[in-house]
Amino acid sequence: MSKPLSLKLDESIFHETEKLLKIVNIPRNSYINKAVDHYNHLIKRKILAKKLKIESLAVKSNSTEVLKDFEVTLNDDLWKL
Repeated sequence: MSKPLSLKLDESIFHETEKLLKIVNIPRNSYINKAVDHYNHLIKRKILAKKLKIESLAVKSNSTEVLKDFEVTLNDDLWKL
């Protein structure tokens, strides 16, 4: 289902878009839909990257402690060989 939308573009963006539409030969509506879809995906990836960074920082100290425990255990096991 499509939703009607009133859109105001800066004049320079409008003219550049019109030039490109003539080159790629697709309807303006289709072009704008694809552009918005692409931008939505970009923003979702940025949001995900930010969440992953926050989560990574949250577990960083705990992960370092676990790694140290493994190193101690591994070194102890090696001396038993």
